[in-house]
Order: sequence, then C-alpha cells, then structure tokens
Amino acid sequence: QVQLVESGGGLVQPGGSLRLSCAASGSISSINNMGWYRQAPGKERELVAVISRGGITIYADSVKGRFAISRDNAKNTVYLQMNSLKPEDTAVYYCNAHIVPIATMATSAYWGQGTQVTVSY
Repeated sequence: QVQLVESGGGLVQPGGSLRLSCAASGSISSINNMGWYRQAPGKERELVAVISRGGITIYADSVKGRFAISRDNAKNTVYLQMNSLKPEDTAVYYCNAHIVPIATMATSAYWGQGTQVTVSY
C-alpha cells in the first residue's frame, strides 16, 4: 500500500524557518510530480510549490523567494524549506505526489495526512 508520511511542522516565530519532509513508501514503480499544498482555517486548499521528477519547480507568488522545494528521487522524498516565515503562512501543509504503484501501473494522486505549521510569537 502506497502512503505519504510528512514530518517537520511546528510552531515558529515570524522570520524563522522550518523544513518539511514527505516520504513515499510502498510498492512504487515511479513518482512524477511532487508538491506541497496548504489550507488555512476557513480557506480553500492552495498550491504552495510543486517539483517535477526532473527538478522543474513552480511556486505560489506568496512564497517565491522565501520557500524552496526539492526532492531526493532515490529516497522518494520531497522537502519544503520555509524561510522568513510570516503569520499568514500558518496552515496545515499537505504533501501531494503523483505515483505509479507497481500493483496498478497507473498514475494516481496521493496525499499525506497533513502537518500543522504555526507562525506566531
């Protein structure tokens, strides 16, 4: 069974940094795009950043220059380095990956369980 497990959330003061990790496990043939989304209270889930298997990245305008997404294909892991954090970055952050499981050999979208990031004094 394929699953995504996130780690690295927590409480940080404005201007601080956090690094999120998301590891895919299970019987996986390949992983295409991997990304991070976030959902703040009362708001819709929004894209934060996405990275292709080849390393092409896309960022939301609100995080450009502050966040950096990367991946380790050998470890089936995606990272989100968040710097200069602001209170408006407070949200539950979700990992997303387009995975081809060996069992089906068909691409499906998978989501992590979410990790809380709180930016506050």
